[in-house]
Amino acid sequence: MTNIRSFRIDIPQAQLDDLGARLANTRWPEEVPGVGWSRGVPLGYLKELAEHWRTRYDWRAQEAALNAYPQYLTTIDEQNLHFLHVPSPEPDATPLLLLHGWPGGFTDFLDVIGPLSDPRAHGGDAADAFQLVIPSLPGFGFSTPPAGPGMNAARMSRVLVRLMSQLGFERYGVRGDLRERLERRLRRGLGRRRRGVGGAPARDGADRRAGLQP
Repeated sequence: MTNIRSFRIDIPQAQLDDLGARLANTRWPEEVPGVGWSRGVPLGYLKELAEHWRTRYDWRAQEAALNAYPQYLTTIDEQNLHFLHVPSPEPDATPLLLLHGWPGGFTDFLDVIGPLSDPRAHGGDAADAFQLVIPSLPGFGFSTPPAGPGMNAARMSRVLVRLMSQLGFERYGVRGDLRERLERRLRRGLGRRRRGVGGAPARDGADRRAGLQP
């Protein structure tokens, strides 16, 4: 028996108004002149960003765009878990569990949902289709924070395996920004269920630093 229920993002207007008021009432610090990004985000840049957020950013439009994807909640191990379940028009599509990293969230995958779930509509091969399960990991997005201590790699892998079992998937692939420990636990926990487990390719320090401001 599962307790999967539909979910839609609907942030109360009072919370949005409160955010706008807090942004408007920000007490900005003094800034050391001429330091640029060497001591953090420049004050002028941050003020402009906050003003854009307060006066021009349209959360309701973003909310509607996110709600275009089928979203659900389920409770596993006392943990409310939010996830997208995007079916494919292809009957033989392979189930694929996509996992975000830190920092990150389910929105990391929005640009690939269409090409992965319906490759023919994007100029690809129907044989490459997947039906997608994209959870918000515990403590991220619309999943609740862990109910107590101990949400380690082993426990998180059990939560994910149970999620896929609730959806009726016994064999599936796993892909995402997996840390080595979680990837190892998933391999062990899935056993014969897995059709493949893979993490994002590691980048060396030079690559990570290339786009940073001096």
